[in-house]
Amino acid sequence: MRSNSSRIRRAAGLTIGWLSTYLVVVELRPPSYFALAALIDGPLHGYAIARRARELSGGRVRLSTGTLYALLERALSESLVIAGEPYVEGGRQRRDYTLTPAGRALLADEAARLAHAARAVSGRLRATSEAVPT
Repeated sequence: MRSNSSRIRRAAGLTIGWLSTYLVVVELRPPSYFALAALIDGPLHGYAIARRARELSGGRVRLSTGTLYALLERALSESLVIAGEPYVEGGRQRRDYTLTPAGRALLADEAARLAHAARAVSGRLRATSEAVPT
């Protein structure tokens, strides 16, 4: 018999908690979301992921090397990305990372969740804009 206590697991910035009956999924944090989104168009190496995540986020997400590689390790362990073989380019060793179908599905779910939240809040703001004193 399972207890009612919750167990928490972290995966690529995604928090998943199990309560006795329900699976609760909490949103991706922005660094994880934009780092994974950087891979939508194809494989990239670490520095290119960080640069693309900054572009996609309008400069709001700036991934440090430590944050990026910790995120990629978690994403690898959860099969959200796969890593290619190391290669040397410009005197630097690199490895390209590719988004998996599970990674794409996670991003699609998160994008839908964010869009729904934005519509709900925007709708309430529009509906109450005349009622708010200035």
